[in-house]
Amino acid sequence: MRKIPAHEIWPMVHAERLALIDDLETLDAASWEVPSLCAGWSVHDVAAHLADNARTTFFRLFIAMAKAGFSLDRQNNNGVAEMKASAPEGTLQKLVEVAALRCTPPVPVASRLVEEIAHGEDIRRAVGLQRSYPNKALEPAIRYQAATPQGVGGAKELASKVQLCSQDETFRLGLGPQIVGSRLELLMLLSGRGEHATGLSGPGMALVRQGA
Repeated sequence: MRKIPAHEIWPMVHAERLALIDDLETLDAASWEVPSLCAGWSVHDVAAHLADNARTTFFRLFIAMAKAGFSLDRQNNNGVAEMKASAPEGTLQKLVEVAALRCTPPVPVASRLVEEIAHGEDIRRAVGLQRSYPNKALEPAIRYQAATPQGVGGAKELASKVQLCSQDETFRLGLGPQIVGSRLELLMLLSGRGEHATGLSGPGMALVRQGA
């Protein structure tokens, strides 16, 4: 499988940011305060996190982590507090301002796709919105999560024991008992959102239930 270079991934990241901005523009003020799929965060909080995350560089992350006592949770919450405006319109404007940035911490650019898609679903599912994500964006995101250890937000431990298979059978990753589902639901599973993933089946799901 050809490794997708960063210059091909960034346009997909930018497209996901713009698609979410379009969706957020349809929400009323009450919807912004609905609890998202991220525990303890509202839709507004997740939007602010994405605005903060889009600015992340190695230097900015190091400074932010130092200020947070090297607690990732505290650093994330500090970033939300910094980027969350008093009204949704202000936070939305910040998302617009960072939409075209190509900033990233010292990790593969595919991680930016995971951020935009997974957090996009944290918002969309909370308020009843749907998006048809391009396969070309979902597949590198799945591959990234499958290669990333659980301790840093991935699902390498599970992915190393199963074969992930799309429902249309045109995408397969790994060897072992199959987990079959849409590419989006496979990504939800691999990004720690298994309880919200729907339509997954196959003998590999036994390992999911066992917490493998």
